[in-house]
Parts: sequence; structure tokens; C-alpha cells
Amino acid sequence: MELAQVRLLVTDFRACYRFYADVLGLKPQSGAQDGPYEKFSPAAGSAGIALEDRALMAQVIGDLSGAPDGYRSLVVLRVDDLDEYCEQIVARGAEILHGPAPMTDRMRVAHLKDPEGNIVELQEWLLMGG
Repeated sequence: MELAQVRLLVTDFRACYRFYADVLGLKPQSGAQDGPYEKFSPAAGSAGIALEDRALMAQVIGDLSGAPDGYRSLVVLRVDDLDEYCEQIVARGAEILHGPAPMTDRMRVAHLKDPEGNIVELQEWLLMGG
């Protein structure tokens, strides 16, 4: 088994597209800014993040009740230099909610939300001395 992607079901597709492409700097696969689907790839790694219009999935499964309220998913992205990346995305419109701060002795993290309220955790893995 292989993880192909994490897919977020969103209501405001264009705003989420802009966030993942323009703010976080992930590479869109097709450039479909109006949806109903787009996959984004990080610079490294095999799995990606995809957005899908929530209404489309509601048609497929016949039910997807309730308005999106975020906190249903957590997207985790690893970066090499957390401080530098946070400076870059704040300049592009991101609002950091927490951090950069130590999470454990092996990583530092920062947290922000996408336009739908999904939490994005940015991780910088620290080299262990020894």
C-alpha cells in the first residue's frame, strides 16, 4: 500500500488553491484554479495534497452534511529552515498562529490555518548531536 495523497474537501476552492500554491508555494499539477480538483506537490517527497470541491464529493457519496468547520484534518509539511520559510509565507499573506517553537527535542514547529480552517503544521527536523 502507498499513500497517494491527502485530499481536503473545500467550499471556497479558489481561496484554498491560492493558499496552497501562492502562500505555501506548493506546485499545482494542472493549474485548475477554479476546481473542482487540483493536486499539489511539495519540492520533495512522493505524496501530495489535493483539493476537491466539497459539493462534488457530496454528489458522489450522496451525503456530506454540515458546513466545514476546519479541525477535521492536519496537513504536515517538513521544511529545511522553519524561520526562513515562516518569514516567506507571512510576506505572502499567511498568519502564523503558533511558533516557530520547539515541539520536542527533535523538531521545531509552526502552525497556521488554510482559508477553510484546516490546520497546517510546518516542521523542521533537528539533527541530533552525538
